[in-house]
Amino acid sequence: MTTIHTMENQPPPQFKGKVLVAGATGKTGQWVINRLKHYGIAVRALVRSEEKGKSLGEGIEYVLGRVQNYDDLKKAVDGCDAVISALGASAIIGDASPSEVDKDGVIRLVDAAADVGVKKFVLVSSLCVTKTFHPMNLFGGVLSMKLAGENHLREVFSQNDRSYTVIRPGGLKDGEPFQYKIMFDKGDRISNGFVNRSDVAEVAVLSLWLEGAKRQTFEMVTMGEEKQDSLAPYFDQLDSIAV
Repeated sequence: MTTIHTMENQPPPQFKGKVLVAGATGKTGQWVINRLKHYGIAVRALVRSEEKGKSLGEGIEYVLGRVQNYDDLKKAVDGCDAVISALGASAIIGDASPSEVDKDGVIRLVDAAADVGVKKFVLVSSLCVTKTFHPMNLFGGVLSMKLAGENHLREVFSQNDRSYTVIRPGGLKDGEPFQYKIMFDKGDRISNGFVNRSDVAEVAVLSLWLEGAKRQTFEMVTMGEEKQDSLAPYFDQLDSIAV
């Protein structure tokens, strides 16, 4: 497990291109859009309705689509250079269930992205996805469904010159970014913890260009209040974390 106490200045973005944000109208997805805009990175949001698209604010490009429809997803991601997925189930059964969203929806989005030539895919997942008997799995097997989505992403985006990053945050809280010391770990060894969704969004965006994020899967929780200048240095330690 790695914590960093002294932060360096935030590096300039090194990503050029457009990013599709899936789950864009959720709380984490909105923070992802916020941080992409902060860095001047072009954004396209995947939304289910005109109403949801307009709710994102003026100047945000959006495309209508459903994660149950491969053609919708292929159209949405066409012309983008990367994907950040903050998809998450909101019901136990039906179109918003974990099997439909966290597993099948993510799998379709991964395949659509690969088919149109996207090179980078960042997935926001969860702590404890490998813990089959975790109480959260009572919610439609959500952790197992997220793990299935993760596994497919790793398989597809480990090929050729593609790259992925899987972020497994603790319980998501509201709040401004850079207010807490962060801990990264690997191997799904953290059983509980919390993190601001704004910091998760920042880490997801940094993962687009930081070399330390390439083909990495890691957990992320807060360690206590301590203002940060940047979250980029945490990535420098990922390769040294023993699993």
